[in-house]
Amino acid sequence: MGALFALVLLNTISRPSFLSITVKNGQLYGSIIDILRDSAPLMLVALGMTLVIATRGIDLSVGAVMAISGAVALQIISKSTSPNRIGTVLIAIGIGVFITLLFGLWNGFLVAVVGIQPIIATLVLMLGGRGIALLITGGFITTITSSPYAQMAQGHLLGLPLAFFFSVGAIAIIGLLVRRTALGVLTESVGINPSASRLAGVRSRGIIWSIYGISGLLAGLAGILYSSNIMAADSNNAGFLIELDAILAVVLGGTSLRGGKFTLSGTVIGVFIIQTLTSTITFLGVPPAVTPVFKAIVVILVCLSQSSRVRQWLGRIRHLRGAKPPIRLSGLETEVLAERKSV
Repeated sequence: MGALFALVLLNTISRPSFLSITVKNGQLYGSIIDILRDSAPLMLVALGMTLVIATRGIDLSVGAVMAISGAVALQIISKSTSPNRIGTVLIAIGIGVFITLLFGLWNGFLVAVVGIQPIIATLVLMLGGRGIALLITGGFITTITSSPYAQMAQGHLLGLPLAFFFSVGAIAIIGLLVRRTALGVLTESVGINPSASRLAGVRSRGIIWSIYGISGLLAGLAGILYSSNIMAADSNNAGFLIELDAILAVVLGGTSLRGGKFTLSGTVIGVFIIQTLTSTITFLGVPPAVTPVFKAIVVILVCLSQSSRVRQWLGRIRHLRGAKPPIRLSGLETEVLAERKSV
């Protein structure tokens, strides 16, 4: 939370209009509104990544899964004779998300049943997923003109971007799922000690399998939002490196990569940190080639500020600075103390 506040303060000082919000035709506009809208795909991916990391896993395929869902949905709409019908758009979205759910379950099968390490199991789909998306689109960028489809990322509801409500809905559903049912406790038990949880009767394979399915489902929805924003299926750039931003958001939020305990609220804050940082870099005019370096430096500083060991070191330094200097005794005082000790 402190890092997010510092970024907001930095933006406000450098450009006072950062916090300003204008109303036009009943819709809100401004830098804060842009962050809420643009963070929606990353929010969906990061929520799924949080659950995967809680099981001691990792999902490197979310970017490729985003490309697949967008490619499937836009291919169906582009081939349809009525691309502006809501029914056509809903069918396209449903099929695209369902396919990504299957890919998520495939990752879960490799990890939970076959026993492949998560980083290797998901790396397979990370490398092959974009090839699958290119096969679906025929190697081209598919573009469409569909007003209902564009509304998902570009539309507004109650003055706010509709994409923001997709994020809120996903946060609420996942939060209820993991905190009001046994899924959250079982996920943490599997992440803390898989062997002990299995001996306790927890079906760890089923838990891991379902978590990867949820991750694939959320990544598919993120791909729909991304393609809706640009109204095109760009298989090469859709979700490019978003898995790294998602992992960073989860770690910045306080979830440990060692599995076990996780925090959805921390992930939400981590997503806003990443998105605000991206907006700050763009405003400062940092060249695109240097952007990853700038982001890495800031992320390292944030991680160091959250490190318990670094805090211990800083505490020791403050203690040493505040400690009183040792009292130097004269020769006579030393002899007197020595005589008292001998007595």
